Amino acid sequence: MTARPMLRSMDFFPHTAQAPPRRHGAGLWAVVFAFLTVLAFSTVPTPLYAMYQARDGFSTFLITVIFVAYAVGVILALFFAGHVSDWLGRRRALVPAVLTSVVSAVVFLLWRDLPGLLVGRVLSGLSVGIVTATATAYLGELHLGERPGASPKRAQVLATAANLGGLGLGPIIAGVLAQTVDSPLTVPFVIFGALLAVAAIGVVLAPETVTPPQTRPAYRPQRVAVPAAARRRFFGAAAGAFVAFAAFGLFTSLAPSFLAGTLGHASHALAGVPAFAAFTAAVAAQIAAGAWTVRRLLATGMAALSAGIVLVVAATWAPSLALFLAGGLIAGAGAGLLFKGGIVTVSGLAAPERRAEVLAGFFLAAYVGVSVPVLALGILSQFIEPKVALVAFAAVLLAGIAASARTLLSGGRTGTLQPVAAT
Repeated sequence: MTARPMLRSMDFFPHTAQAPPRRHGAGLWAVVFAFLTVLAFSTVPTPLYAMYQARDGFSTFLITVIFVAYAVGVILALFFAGHVSDWLGRRRALVPAVLTSVVSAVVFLLWRDLPGLLVGRVLSGLSVGIVTATATAYLGELHLGERPGASPKRAQVLATAANLGGLGLGPIIAGVLAQTVDSPLTVPFVIFGALLAVAAIGVVLAPETVTPPQTRPAYRPQRVAVPAAARRRFFGAAAGAFVAFAAFGLFTSLAPSFLAGTLGHASHALAGVPAFAAFTAAVAAQIAAGAWTVRRLLATGMAALSAGIVLVVAATWAPSLALFLAGGLIAGAGAGLLFKGGIVTVSGLAAPERRAEVLAGFFLAAYVGVSVPVLALGILSQFIEPKVALVAFAAVLLAGIAASARTLLSGGRTGTLQPVAAT
């Protein structure tokens, strides 16, 4: 998830021949491990929210506020620091970002009340925003250094797997630990803190792929732009990103509360399964659809996401655990396809020198989606029955899908996927 086209930095900096291919190969896997670990750590709290609720009496609204703090951190990092590795250097930006996750783990261990949880989540979000932007470009450059002239597809697949795969692994690992260890609010953060420290060391040993300019450019935040001639298609793609990330936000924030409360399944190990199912399905769908046209990506993603949302809502009224998990799988696959199709659509709307600015606007829509609807769902749940609030949440998502379809599929153009850095 980077808002900076990979090929642009590769064109400007003659960096890939500075280290032997073997070192680039080792560095690539070190960055994959760091990327995966940081993203997995960001979803570790998902199955633990119910335990914080039981321990401190948190309302559903406070749980959503803690979750939204993470999204705020990601947005701030993407627009204020996500692009600095283009001139500072990939390794020089990635190591502090991974260490920020280590600090987040320490905060979770030592500052256990509400302010500490908020600070820990913001720090985790800051780390993720920098890591996703930097690691995606870094992987492409390391891959090119290891295999000069090779297709970038391998690097893109690794970035996809590390990004969404990490988001899915975190809840499963934390949930199993919460179910089996004596200190479930301590052990997951100790383990991931150690893994993150190892990841930082691995990145330190990786070769740098960017040669800093002799004169450091003046700092500026990442610009956000919407092309005037293609605003209709841009806002259609942005609506798709909004609903795709809103669905992911549901599974990484309030899904455990629905499992324990509405469906009556209080297992901590089970609490991480919906998020794991959604993100795993998203990875599998994106990889399987590698040669699809943009129109097919968007249409299939919209249909699958709509069907998955309906199944999740139906499962809370039935109630049915199997239906809830099936809805998560289908919605996750649809969200992954819709998001990928949106990135390709937006990437083609602007000239290469403005693509990063347009992608920044697209990611802003995505992270507004991951925060605002989920926060609204948490607020509504304070006043009406949670499953009724979920119906309203689903209605918003379905309306967003309809708006996106009306813009992107009505007479929309078709095409094949082009390699882009954003995954």
